[in-house]
Amino acid sequence: MNKVILIGNLTRDPELSQTNSGISVCKFSLAVQRRFSGADGERTADFFNIIVWRAQGENCHKYLRKGNKAAVVGTLQTRTYDANDGTKRYVTEIIADEVEFLTPKGGQDGGYEGSYGGGYGGDEGEPRRAPKKAVAQLEPVEDDDLPF
Repeated sequence: MNKVILIGNLTRDPELSQTNSGISVCKFSLAVQRRFSGADGERTADFFNIIVWRAQGENCHKYLRKGNKAAVVGTLQTRTYDANDGTKRYVTEIIADEVEFLTPKGGQDGGYEGSYGGGYGGDEGEPRRAPKKAVAQLEPVEDDDLPF
């Protein structure tokens, strides 16, 4: 089984190109923080090259920007090529099957470390809150009315 799931931030704007046969291909790099801090107490990140094909690649190019948080599901691919100096080079890439945009539309991620896009995105990592007007319209529910 070859399946990769990553959540991280784009390190650069996506680049869109087309193959000779006219198929769209989008490339970008994703920085994914490691779960644990290093010996110096700092959290390090791994950087992954992502490739997205066809319409989904076009959408990535259209809507993603450097710093945006994204989730990528795909497969790991390793390929080799001979460089101009005669050495063999190895490239490891993620071929994306699914890309989910996690940064809110029109905004930048709040930069909350460890956030995976679920409920964070305000200033300095504050949780997003419902507008006060919407909360004021909620009606209290008695415990006896709950079906469980």
